[in-house]
Amino acid sequence: MRTEGRKAPDAGSPWDEIIPLLWMGGHYYRNPEGTRVPAVAGGGFDLVVSLYLREGHGPSGDVEHQCVEIPDGPLTAAQIEAVCQTAESVVESIRSGRRVLVRCHSGYNRSGLVIAQALVHLGYSTKDAIFLVRYRRSKWALNNSLFVDYLNTGLDVARLLTGLES
Repeated sequence: MRTEGRKAPDAGSPWDEIIPLLWMGGHYYRNPEGTRVPAVAGGGFDLVVSLYLREGHGPSGDVEHQCVEIPDGPLTAAQIEAVCQTAESVVESIRSGRRVLVRCHSGYNRSGLVIAQALVHLGYSTKDAIFLVRYRRSKWALNNSLFVDYLNTGLDVARLLTGLES
C-alpha cells in the first residue's frame, strides 16, 4: 500500500548505490526517454529486500529474496520491529561482503527507512543517514515525514510508543 498525495516523480534510475555494497531502488523508474519502465532485479545482487511486491520484477532464482511488506504510511509496532530486523539483516549481509538491494514501489520511503536504519547500525548519525539516502538516491527520498520522525525518535523508541497505542 502506498500513501498517495506526495506527488514525487518516478526516479531516473532503477536503483542507486548509497554506500559500497548497499543499493536503494524501486519497482519502476523513468528511462532517459521519459517512459515509465519496470525495474527488474536480475542477478546483480546477492540479496534483494522487497518492501513492496510486484510479480515479474525479480530477482532471479539464484538470488536470496527477503519480502517484508510494509505500508508507506503509519506503521504498527510489529511493522517497526520488522523494519529493525530487516535493517539488521542488511547490515549482516554488507559486513559479509554481499551486494544488497533494498527496494519498494518508487524507491523513496520504505526502502529509505530500512536503509537509513541500516546506516545508523553501521555508525552513521541519523542526520547523516537521512542526508546520504537523499543525496545518493533522490531529493524525494524519505519524503514521508512520519518515517523521518520514526528515525529521529529512534526506531526502538518509536516501536515502544506505537505499541502503547494498541
